[in-house]
Amino acid sequence: MLKLTVKPGEYLLIGDEVKVVFAGGSANNLRILVDAPRSMNIARSSALEKKMAETEPGNFVKHYKERELSKEAQQKIRAVLMEERRRARAGQRA
Repeated sequence: MLKLTVKPGEYLLIGDEVKVVFAGGSANNLRILVDAPRSMNIARSSALEKKMAETEPGNFVKHYKERELSKEAQQKIRAVLMEERRRARAGQRA
């Protein structure tokens, strides 16, 4: 397991297809954005525990779509991802 200290706006790349962006938070809550292919199964631990599922790596757990994000939240996520892509492109040119 990897333990990191991150600042808002920093991100992790997992393989070639998954990006986890740290959007900020407080001492008790951390906001993250996960940009991954729809084919990947991503579930919160609380949802897994609620369904009494095993949380061991490799277990497949079917999850259900949560309620839709507000238009404002969707716009904020798009803005963060677009800024990160712009920074990545600018870094490649330098």
